[in-house]
Amino acid sequence: MPIIGNADTLKDIAIGVGITSLLFVVTLQSPILGFFCTVGIPLPTIYYRAKLGRKAGALVPAIALLTLVPIFGGASIDLLYFFELVLIGFVLCEMFGRNLAIEKTVALTCAAVLVIGSGVLILHSVSTAAGIDTLVSAYVRTNLEATVELYEGMGVPTDTIQLIRDSLDGIQYVLVRIIPALSIASVLFLTWTSLLLARPLLKRGNLFFPDFGRLNLWKSPESLVWGTIGCGLMLLIPERIFKLWGINGLLVLMTIYFFQGIAIVSFYFEKKRFPRMLRLFLYSLVALQQIVLLIVVALGFFDMWLNFRKLGADENS
Repeated sequence: MPIIGNADTLKDIAIGVGITSLLFVVTLQSPILGFFCTVGIPLPTIYYRAKLGRKAGALVPAIALLTLVPIFGGASIDLLYFFELVLIGFVLCEMFGRNLAIEKTVALTCAAVLVIGSGVLILHSVSTAAGIDTLVSAYVRTNLEATVELYEGMGVPTDTIQLIRDSLDGIQYVLVRIIPALSIASVLFLTWTSLLLARPLLKRGNLFFPDFGRLNLWKSPESLVWGTIGCGLMLLIPERIFKLWGINGLLVLMTIYFFQGIAIVSFYFEKKRFPRMLRLFLYSLVALQQIVLLIVVALGFFDMWLNFRKLGADENS
């Protein structure tokens, strides 16, 4: 265990805090770079938790969080979001030391982050004397207004802007009610992405990373298909509550099938020996183009029947 007073340890903590804080500030200030910076926020926490140990490693996200509190005018949902990102990194690295299967590693990390994050949100709502519904609705509305202003700055036609403004109430209504699924899906995605990006980072630093095997051979449990069918059937029921349950369930399941679909894509990138830069471009295309993303989700869903990678037939060869 590194001694916290050691000069090298203090230097590592300072670097980790600086990188983490910078990534979060860029995430809030730049909508275009924000997505990529969000994915990178848990990584300094993972790296320095693995390098410095639990106590010294925990100082990196803790000091970064305290540094950002005055910058953003005190506690806010944005800071709760940042807290969950660094918590993903810390809990995920804790799970690495337990040598669990990848499914348990991701599931336990997501469960811990969601439970702790929900607890912090409840405490924040109590401290501000506002209900959780009020806080979430106000946050969603603020971000929708900011999105409209961004579109105006990008030169989107006035008629389109007005159409969006007229639809804001309806969009806000739907978004608030699918917040549970969006929260679970985002934590799942960020945990999975952090796990993938942590492997080369930790190995380069000669730090421990568990052997999960070839991740591009991963498959989701076949029983999930019944959950997907059930959620789809809920959308056919006239009652609004069933439709909302169906949408929430489908969003979470689509995230899981996205993991399987991207594993298929990675499998063929490796098999056909695509150049690294071409792979990076195509992965970026998946992240930025919704149609391509949906195709990847469909690959994961139909893989149960079509077995795109021919697993069990010739994977040993």
